[in-house]
Amino acid sequence: MDKAEIAKLQNYLRRTFGNTTLSVRARPRKDDSAEVYLGDEFIGVLFRDDEDEDLSWTFTMSILEIDVEE
Repeated sequence: MDKAEIAKLQNYLRRTFGNTTLSVRARPRKDDSAEVYLGDEFIGVLFRDDEDEDLSWTFTMSILEIDVEE
């Protein structure tokens, strides 16, 4: 993903979740995905899918059991 695409996705996610601390960052040595952060905390990966001439992105977020325990 190039800088313009990352900026577009970051703006979309910020608007959608109403959170300006959300950021999308390029991944080293990867051009088909980007990392998503909430403040300084890594929360997931955005994968670019442009097969079949239909461009889309998939956001994957793993939640650890320790993070949801009360």
